[in-house]
Amino acid sequence: MTETGNVVIVGAGPSGLLLAGDLADAGVPCTVLERRVGESNLTRAFAVHARTLELLDQRGVAEALLSTGERVRRVRLFGEAVLDLSRLPSRHRYVLVTPQYETERVLEERAVAAGAEILRGREATGLRQDSGGVTLDVRAADGTGHALRAAYAVGCDGVHSTVRRALGLPFPGGSVIRSVMLADVRLADAPREVLTVGATGDAFALLVPFGDGWYRAVAWNRAHQAPDSEPVEFAEVRDTVRRALGTDHGMHDPRWTARFHSDERQVPHYRIGRVFLAGDAAHVHSPVGGQGMNTGLQDAANLGWKLAAALRGQAPPGLLDSYHEERHPVGRAVLRGSGAATRAVLLEPRALRALRAVAARVALRTPPVARRATGAVSGLDIAYPAPHGAHRLTGRRAPDVRLAGTPGRLFEALRDGRFVLVVAANDPAVTYLATKRWADRVRCALAGGATRTTALVRPDGYIAWATDETAPDRRATEIRDALAAWCGPPAERPAHERHGRERQARER
Repeated sequence: MTETGNVVIVGAGPSGLLLAGDLADAGVPCTVLERRVGESNLTRAFAVHARTLELLDQRGVAEALLSTGERVRRVRLFGEAVLDLSRLPSRHRYVLVTPQYETERVLEERAVAAGAEILRGREATGLRQDSGGVTLDVRAADGTGHALRAAYAVGCDGVHSTVRRALGLPFPGGSVIRSVMLADVRLADAPREVLTVGATGDAFALLVPFGDGWYRAVAWNRAHQAPDSEPVEFAEVRDTVRRALGTDHGMHDPRWTARFHSDERQVPHYRIGRVFLAGDAAHVHSPVGGQGMNTGLQDAANLGWKLAAALRGQAPPGLLDSYHEERHPVGRAVLRGSGAATRAVLLEPRALRALRAVAARVALRTPPVARRATGAVSGLDIAYPAPHGAHRLTGRRAPDVRLAGTPGRLFEALRDGRFVLVVAANDPAVTYLATKRWADRVRCALAGGATRTTALVRPDGYIAWATDETAPDRRATEIRDALAAWCGPPAERPAHERHGRERQARER
């Protein structure tokens, strides 16, 4: 049996690669098993939303991905209904349109540079776990097999997850849309908008640019619900796009076609013992809204720092269980929202489609409704449960606040994978005394503007704890209590400091 390290990740899609990079950055040895050999052209995810871009910013790779795509600030939905992302409370007031393979490339380069091992042509065929770890059965491309042993395993292996099946977990749900056609094509007449989308009662179409002259056409024809195995006829794609958009934009020279169906499913448990599920292995839903890849990346960001803390012996009780507790409700909400959006897009009666367009236009011109809609789509409004009586900010996403000194932004301060304690600029001494024994896990940063709030920000960019207490002694006590609750026991005091305190106690 081959020993790996501490974590084996099954699947080198976006979720698995981000998780591998986070673990490797934290000094946790990890191995990624990927069945595919070489690059895949099958990319269904083009949308990278604002919250995901913030997570990439916190890892120092957002700019690399931004250079590959186009930023879309306004998304037209039904007729005159427009989703305006330009007012988002983020540095990234847009959705980035870029092929999934670019996201995978950026994340893989980061993971490999940090020391993660990615083994392609390796398929996990089964697993067993005990109190000490997980054993995975692995088959290589040449048919030979071997076993890997790890402290934990994470299934990021998609909708047909071998890891999920090995755990015996159900995947309840059903198909929300069948026989969606995909084609990579050239266009004689390029659309005016980056994202071109349209729907009638019996046809739906979406055109998205790769950025190199090729476009991905996504089309659905209500009258022809073929199985996934049936070949796609280019004439049907072109006709469906023409009916949905009013033009096929001179579509020609298809280089690749495929057909797929989209399910709404969610596993009941994201953790079973030492095995976790993330991304499409845990939840799948309609592609409407572009939430799938983004939700999986946020799963990985939530799980990585928790696994690293557990393997370092610094995880407080219940930290690993909190992965399911926090992410399962998010997956459920995304599944419901994308399903409702899909049914709205595919409305058949003409009168209902007209009513849909009017209702969407009026709603999105109402500021509170528009804010909720953009906050949900972008992921910026995702929040995690907070204990009763906690500060109003607890569990919410931390904004990229300005800091005094270097680094100058909170997201830059999060790049070393530690918690960040953001405090008022007039309180550095108290903060230092309160945090120095957690210095290996916590970075102290002074707020760049006037504030009375002290906040402990988790490595995934969410606020673990906050207080508005101004009395120095009470604030220091609260800080120490929060660090002990979230970051585990403090480091042992140096011998000279312990002896000094003992001598002072004897003298008193």
